Amino acid sequence: MVTVLSLAWQTIRSRLGGFAGAFIAILCGTALVAGCGVLMESGLRAGVPTERYAAAAVVVGGAQTVRPPGADALTFEQVGEQPSVPEALAGRLASVPGVRAAVAEQSFPAQVVTASGEVLGGPQSLGHNWDAAVLAPFTLRAGAAPTAPGDVVLDAELAQRAGVGVGGQVRIATRSVPRPFRVSGVVNSLSRQSALFFTPQRAEELTAQPGSAHAIGVLADPGVAPETLAERITAVANGAEVTTGVERSTIEFLDVSQTRTLLLAIAGSFGGFALLVAVFVVASTLALTINQRRREFALLRAVAATPRQIRKLIGTETTLVALVAGVLGGALGLAVASGLRDAFAAIGVIPADFELAISPLPSLAALLLGLGAARLAAWAAARRPSSIRPVEALGEAAVERRELGRGRLLTGWALVAAGFGGALVPLFLRGDIATAVSTMATLVVVIGLAVVGPQVTALVTRVLALVLGRVWRISGYLAGANAQANTRRLAAAATPLMLGVAFALATFYSQTSSTAAAAEETARSTTADYVLSGPAGVSPEVAAAVGRLPGVAAATPVVRTSVITAATVGDSVEVQRKPAQGLAGEQVRGALELGVDAGRLADLTSATVALSRSEADWLDKKIGDEVSFYFGDGVPAKLRLVATYTHDLAFGDFVLPVGLAREHNGGRLDDSVLVRRSPDADPAAVASALRGLPYPGLTVASSAPAPEGGDRQAQFYLNLVAVGVIVGYLAISVANTLVLTTAQRSREFALLRLVGTTRRQVTHMMRLEALATVGIAVVVGTVVAVVPLTLLNLGLRGNPLPSGPLSVYFGIIGGAALLGLVAMGLSTWVALRARPIDAIGLRE
Repeated sequence: MVTVLSLAWQTIRSRLGGFAGAFIAILCGTALVAGCGVLMESGLRAGVPTERYAAAAVVVGGAQTVRPPGADALTFEQVGEQPSVPEALAGRLASVPGVRAAVAEQSFPAQVVTASGEVLGGPQSLGHNWDAAVLAPFTLRAGAAPTAPGDVVLDAELAQRAGVGVGGQVRIATRSVPRPFRVSGVVNSLSRQSALFFTPQRAEELTAQPGSAHAIGVLADPGVAPETLAERITAVANGAEVTTGVERSTIEFLDVSQTRTLLLAIAGSFGGFALLVAVFVVASTLALTINQRRREFALLRAVAATPRQIRKLIGTETTLVALVAGVLGGALGLAVASGLRDAFAAIGVIPADFELAISPLPSLAALLLGLGAARLAAWAAARRPSSIRPVEALGEAAVERRELGRGRLLTGWALVAAGFGGALVPLFLRGDIATAVSTMATLVVVIGLAVVGPQVTALVTRVLALVLGRVWRISGYLAGANAQANTRRLAAAATPLMLGVAFALATFYSQTSSTAAAAEETARSTTADYVLSGPAGVSPEVAAAVGRLPGVAAATPVVRTSVITAATVGDSVEVQRKPAQGLAGEQVRGALELGVDAGRLADLTSATVALSRSEADWLDKKIGDEVSFYFGDGVPAKLRLVATYTHDLAFGDFVLPVGLAREHNGGRLDDSVLVRRSPDADPAAVASALRGLPYPGLTVASSAPAPEGGDRQAQFYLNLVAVGVIVGYLAISVANTLVLTTAQRSREFALLRLVGTTRRQVTHMMRLEALATVGIAVVVGTVVAVVPLTLLNLGLRGNPLPSGPLSVYFGIIGGAALLGLVAMGLSTWVALRARPIDAIGLRE
């Protein structure tokens, strides 16, 4: 073992240039995986500092996740709306030993309206009951607590922006028209939100949730540890969420809970992709490095080295390189995680103040995964040099092996067939699953082509060699001959570039196509004349008020929400959160066209539901059947199916009665109101009447944005960041591979120059080889991405052309071309600096 280790170390020291490629590939791959690990750990135990509950040892709220009966511990879904907790639970918690007080907190939207009738901007503004102020604690800076129904206490920052002090009048809008209140006091401010406090009776009236509370804060007796108190409270909490420490912020802020779930999902999927790409890149780099040492291994076999010794030597070399690269990559992963967190925050996917959980576990896991990937790659790459028979070794050492094994060919072409078969899925399924399958199909095809890369490259280079030889007689002939003689080397350089091109194209244009399909369907389906919306929602009174205006035929309130479904698939339970709409069924006609193909939307009242045709078929439900699911706040539902529709891209898979959707929506507000004008009404008069409604912040538009538009846009940017990181890693690996393959050809360049080839001709030859490498990668990568994208657009839009700016495509292929030319150009320039007579004596 000592001898092998010593030999491996000497080999690494003498071949630093050759092992540099593997080192960089493992370093970047480990850093990427470690960064995903930090995000995953943060999704499990990180958050933001709590504000309203800073003085509470324990905070009890509604369940933040849905875990259906029969589901395992890892099968759950994050709620999409703020859950509530019974207010009566506070009385039971107050009797728990160690509890000094248990205070139920009300929380509801409350906005200050300026003298000009505009809603005062700034942080999220929420109203609360005054007795919950002790949980922060909020302390009076001036004035007194609210005692009358018309009193309000403002935080200092909000009072300053509103330009009002103690004793002044301020108008506040909650779920109705603005009402005047007297400022009885001013309290300290918070950084993440604005706070308004009312008397407990008035707060319960304004929240529109009698008997329910946002959360219950528990104050502990002196000397009682929060963890101990939490254990006691859990026993009497009846399934409510019991939190301490940083976990309290998940009850206070719904976006924190959603961020944690999102980070788990991102880290899982993105980390899986990153690990797969890392294994692929490391294996490709190691195979190239080992292949360039054929003469060395042939010599070892000729002097009686056994196949096991060759494999052990390669494995030890790889382990040493991977160990150093893995340690550095694990440390670099912290910077990767921080960069990803900042990027996600910049696009609004996660809160800017969300803190990362830092521990050595992600770096250690990334190190072990990096070592495992490197050893696996080394084992695969070492099979050929270790199996050469000593008699054949020296004869084969200088010639690249041309044929591929039968198993490799079968595996590669089977993956290509499976990938193109998966690309047909969008012709039968719609929605996000079609987009995800399309992107995955592209990745499978690329991996399959990578496995049979030398065979594909050999077919292409036959034609390419003829073209190059006729256009550029000397340099073109040399470039074509090199490409034909070294198809494995060319495939190793072109495959990562092809993967980057195909993956970038498929991910970007699949998202733009999905968004365009939803927007196009929404435009066709929204037939209303006007759309009313507001920055923080629309009062439920607006639809009724609009309906009473002259010239208005119908006013349809719309509530955007989500539902959670649970379906048994085999022996497991599949849980998903899906977009949903709340509509007034009797008002829909003339304002929305959902493509109803069975039943009637007019029957959408009380305990009923309408489903998309695809969802009804998946659940095997017919008109009149009972449909079971969970509302967005996690409350179980059993509703009767009254209609099915086909425009699910625009309206989601579930349509609920608007009253039911409001009841399970945290703010109890509408998202918009669709207005249909009477045929004989004056458009200008109707629009003027709409703008004159006494509800601040209302905007009047002539068209509606795509439902779930914000979520789709956030998802698009999220995928863009993730893909950008992976493509960046691929770009590094491509440059690494191109530099490695070129730098190792110093003796070849020297021989060409000694037999009369000029430096300019060698440079031109390498430029043509770079163009050939980039051309193969771009053409094959484009074809691989275009086929699934075409099928996706046919299934979603009925149009084979992908939607999205063409400039992105040219940017991707331009970046690939620039990367290839620069990497090979610089390495060629370095390799040609040595005198031919000196370079010809260098070892391989």
